[in-house]
Amino acid sequence: MESSNANQYLTFTLDGEQYAVQVAKVREVLEHTKITRLPRTAEFMKGIINLRGMGVPVIDLRLKFGLPETPLTKDTSIIVMEVESLDGKIVVGALADAVHEVVDIEEGAIEPAPRFGTRLAAEFIKGVGKRDEGFIIILDIDRIFNVDEIAVLTAGREAAGAEA
Repeated sequence: MESSNANQYLTFTLDGEQYAVQVAKVREVLEHTKITRLPRTAEFMKGIINLRGMGVPVIDLRLKFGLPETPLTKDTSIIVMEVESLDGKIVVGALADAVHEVVDIEEGAIEPAPRFGTRLAAEFIKGVGKRDEGFIIILDIDRIFNVDEIAVLTAGREAAGAEA
């Protein structure tokens, strides 16, 4: 039997809510580290981190979603993910309040994103997974970054690489 990670999701918390991204998109999870701020970028663009010699842009998902800025605690983590862009794959980091576990959510347990009543734009949500008594908001990480933002992230990464 072939094992698939298509139904596996990394769960994390933002502002008290459970979120998840497909494990296939996640490269690694890091403890919070020093982030170098880039000038003239959107507020949610926290800057870049050095990941084994590569400049990786980091965003604050809370700010991107219109929530209060991520407070830095001992649990604050950076989820390093591979995002699809028009130019191919780029590596980005996303701040999370806390990272929890990898869970299996079967396709049948995922409902479409609600079209109203959510604090998040429906286009960012792949679906809502039912788990135990609660729900996990499954993010469509590729759609969270629009074309302009990807260009900024790529330019920031290239500028950081030129300085190294």
